[in-house]
Amino acid sequence: MNTPNTSNAPTRVRAILADDERLMREQLRSRLTEVWPDLDIVAEAKNGLEAVELVREHRPDLVFLDIRMPGLTGVDAARQIAQLPEDDSWLVPEIVFITAYDQYAVEAFEQGVADYVLKPAERERLLVTVERIKKRLAQRSEAAVPDTAEPAGAPLQQLLHKLSGQLNPGTKPDYLQWIQATVGPAIQMIPVEDVLFFISDEKYTRVQTARVEALIRKPIKELVDELDPSLFWQIHRSTLVNARAIDGITRDFRGRQMVGVKGLSEKLEVSRSYTHLFKGM
Repeated sequence: MNTPNTSNAPTRVRAILADDERLMREQLRSRLTEVWPDLDIVAEAKNGLEAVELVREHRPDLVFLDIRMPGLTGVDAARQIAQLPEDDSWLVPEIVFITAYDQYAVEAFEQGVADYVLKPAERERLLVTVERIKKRLAQRSEAAVPDTAEPAGAPLQQLLHKLSGQLNPGTKPDYLQWIQATVGPAIQMIPVEDVLFFISDEKYTRVQTARVEALIRKPIKELVDELDPSLFWQIHRSTLVNARAIDGITRDFRGRQMVGVKGLSEKLEVSRSYTHLFKGM
């Protein structure tokens, strides 16, 4: 449980380390203590499943995930972590991947959605990662973006799909092309490219096109892995929007970012975890 901050001192950033090699965890912990002495490492995991459970239990600000772990890879763990429920006091944590492989380290991570640490963690490179993470955490807490913003950077699920393809080079993603949905008393086949957005409640997911509103029983956390991430961006734990249908970004009276959709008056809320998608140009 988080301890309330009763002083004027800034709240310490809380982190979890996940690596199946104990020596790697110890080495990273030691280096982090050098370069970020105020970081509070609240728990360590030996595999991806443990990492997800520890994030659910401790609700950290930051997670270091080894890309290759038994049972559940770091990429798969990140997917599950990204779908954990948020509230006013906690956001899905920032992700830093730990990897021994240079081919994962440059192109995929330079987009700024997540960062990386190469094994063994070198002090100079770790300093770069720490500064990036501090900046992103500060931006998330401020959540201040101009009213006229342009999409920038790739969503986290895009990065995770890319990493998954690199980890499994022989497999090509087979994205959904059609949605079978209930429209009134009938079942209708809706081309995925016609969908403007998906938005979920507890039981159903609403499928919205320019002409039709339909319902399916598939949750957002499943659709994230089945839809082309270059086309559908997750902007909230319960919302996926067709990037081509985005008309603009505004802010409501509470200061929340709202996505306008072409042809509709309805606005879609952007949660603070996804404000990085809409940076002022």
